[in-house]
Amino acid sequence: MMDTRQLRTLVAITTHGTFARAAEVVNLTPSAVSQQVQALEQELAVLLFERKSRPPKLTPQGMQVLEMAQGILRLEEDTKTSLRGDRIAGTLMLGSVRSSALNLLPKAIVQMRDSYPLLKTNLRVSLSATLIADVASGRLDAAIVAEHVAIPPTLRWSPYMREPLWLIAPESTDAADAAQLLARSPFIRFRSPVPLANLIDTEISRLGIATNDVAEMDTIGSIVTCVRQGMGVSVVPHVALQEPEDRRLLRLPFGQPQVTRKIGIVERIVSPRAEIIARLHAVLAQLCGEHGVARDSPTGDTGA
Repeated sequence: MMDTRQLRTLVAITTHGTFARAAEVVNLTPSAVSQQVQALEQELAVLLFERKSRPPKLTPQGMQVLEMAQGILRLEEDTKTSLRGDRIAGTLMLGSVRSSALNLLPKAIVQMRDSYPLLKTNLRVSLSATLIADVASGRLDAAIVAEHVAIPPTLRWSPYMREPLWLIAPESTDAADAAQLLARSPFIRFRSPVPLANLIDTEISRLGIATNDVAEMDTIGSIVTCVRQGMGVSVVPHVALQEPEDRRLLRLPFGQPQVTRKIGIVERIVSPRAEIIARLHAVLAQLCGEHGVARDSPTGDTGA
């Protein structure tokens, strides 16, 4: 009969690459690992690994069983920590968009780890739509996404940051009206299938400005570097300007009125990790300083 030992062995094989390495991790002999895999295959009536490949490769059915195994093991871990009353423990499966939302997240993860040494964090970076689907299905506990996405009714999105967008230019640029600077200067466009790029493009169109595009880039960090080197001007969110050398850049409010965006945490409305996610939200809001948003704050007051 299938048990969690077999599932842990399966996860260990896929994590460490070979039956032999997995055997060391789960404290079994390689032959015992093989026997567990064969027993699991017989019970489920599927082939988990392609035996001819080296290292062993999961079959499509094996991928499904692996996903099931990971879910069962995490549920087991959640239940044990909950019964012990030790909720700030276990593994938090977290996702994040690739944009500048990542600037503060590593700091928050480190702070959470320092405060709760029994808590482990597994971070995955992807696009908003993928992350939201993974939270809804339970593959992720929570994810960092922008507000301009469709959130299913089974999920809750709580902003922790409301930040302004800035038109940035090299430090040698003469100060000018932002719209005029956009119209007359070489422009580095943020081109990416994410809400931030659409937000910037929409405001430029609303202002009726025809930009002189000299480059298109899909990462905010690369754009800031190019502007710092004098290549042109661009539009970036406030959190992207955290390095000491960024203070020398000319920055002007982007949009009329200045455009802002919200970043928040999406989670399932009913979640065994609700307490941990709430504490992560508080840490992120505090790190955002004046741009932090308190949890469930309708007015967007500072959460710091």
